[in-house]
Amino acid sequence: MSDVEVEPAIAEDLFGDRIDAAREFTAALAREGEERGLIGPLELPRLWSRHILNSVIAAPLFHGRVADIGSGAGLPGLVLAIARPDVEWTLIEPMERRVTWLNEQVQELELTNVIVHRARAEDVKPTDGFDVVTARAVSALRTLIPITAPLVRDGGELTLLKGMNAANEIEAAQKQIKKFRLSDVRVEVLGEGVLTETTRAVRARVR
Repeated sequence: MSDVEVEPAIAEDLFGDRIDAAREFTAALAREGEERGLIGPLELPRLWSRHILNSVIAAPLFHGRVADIGSGAGLPGLVLAIARPDVEWTLIEPMERRVTWLNEQVQELELTNVIVHRARAEDVKPTDGFDVVTARAVSALRTLIPITAPLVRDGGELTLLKGMNAANEIEAAQKQIKKFRLSDVRVEVLGEGVLTETTRAVRARVR
């Protein structure tokens, strides 16, 4: 635990009155994450900056009912659920041990705005569709669009957290963008001048 990153000062600003829950979750992830196969050993020295803050910086982009695909350790889904208790979150994750972890954290943190659903995204058939669907570090955009866009209600949004190659991924996914009727597809850089590592969100409207 000695090599876990010290909480950056900006964390309190980003989480506001939800900072205690964020600290509790981050501590649990640092304590158990590697052992339970949720994060790699190299992630502990950058747990806050690369994962927690990298997720929470996107919190203002969400509203209504949101699905997080491939939630894994809870990045970004649990982090965002902590930061935005006013939003309803459905965390979709196929692996049993990760689902167990997510459910434990929902209970520990007393998150009443979260449902954990064990399933592959392709097998989820929402009756109404979600207002927003998100995912982080799941797969390339051309693979991700076909499994996320069908979950979005007509007129809803995709807000997918990506890395430095976000613009290139959009170029490579033109066929899928057209097929799934995405419009206003763009990259938004989040956290510039605030975080040491910015986040890129690929955002699009689904019709």
